[in-house]
Amino acid sequence: MRAHSLISAAVVATAILAFAAPARAQTAHAAMPPPSSVTTIPAAATPPAAAPGSALDKVKQVAKDATDIFSRVPCRAPKGGIKSRASLPHVAKKLAAGEPVVIVAFGSSSTQGHGSTSPAFNYPNRLAAQLHRAYPGADITVINSGIGGEDAPEMMRRLKTSVLDAKPDLVIWQVGTNAILRNLDPAETARMVEEGISLIQAVNSDLVLVDPQYAPRVNERGENAGRMIKLLDKIAELRRVGFFPRFEVMRDWHETQALPFDNFVIADGLHMNDWGYACFAQLLGDDIIKSVGKIQRGVDVPANVTAYRPM
Repeated sequence: MRAHSLISAAVVATAILAFAAPARAQTAHAAMPPPSSVTTIPAAATPPAAAPGSALDKVKQVAKDATDIFSRVPCRAPKGGIKSRASLPHVAKKLAAGEPVVIVAFGSSSTQGHGSTSPAFNYPNRLAAQLHRAYPGADITVINSGIGGEDAPEMMRRLKTSVLDAKPDLVIWQVGTNAILRNLDPAETARMVEEGISLIQAVNSDLVLVDPQYAPRVNERGENAGRMIKLLDKIAELRRVGFFPRFEVMRDWHETQALPFDNFVIADGLHMNDWGYACFAQLLGDDIIKSVGKIQRGVDVPANVTAYRPM
């Protein structure tokens, strides 16, 4: 694969728009615009037409930074890896059949990309580029449906329009951080998340839950954060859906790999920076690819009836 294909044409095109006005990391939820964005990765991505002068140079630099960001600080999974709890049969089936795959990244500001210096560096765009490298012949659409400041109450109100109406094959649901910061009842948040899971499963979509980030402002509310993380983990186990333990992964970066917080979190003590989003996307993508591979090899075929008992 040629070097320029390491970042999707859609992502590079987004970068062109981003550089029309100087990109900068933002520091407040209110500064983030609400609309969702879509990154479609065609089967044969091609670079955009040459931009004049310095604009082209900036686009090339974005592409370069997107591919070599880990040359400064490597992205490593926790020792022993990340243990997946569920497979992704719908995504695997679509990829095996050569059918288009739709993924919805659903969440708040860390899905929307608050803290990144360019839309190219938010986690849905990074994930989209990685999946294209893994499945170069596939037609994959990644919809960024993150809105800063939201948690389960607001997300449930827009679940139909922002998620279900897109007919997704996979939903990646990042939830819980703002509930911690707003002192919402973890049990009530868990109840709403469980209701949302039922609605997502009813449309035959695979699902991966993503728990809160390990960051200073979350850690200040350790007791509430601990309850939230345990409840989300338990829900994923009971409902047999995927669970990406973002809190534990990021804690490993800091406590085991000895990375200072400013290596992966911006100055607000909450949101990830370009490296943090890139490593999160890389490890999440690795987990998705591994889960799909198991299904395709017949190693992890789900039962026809999903075992479930209420909380």
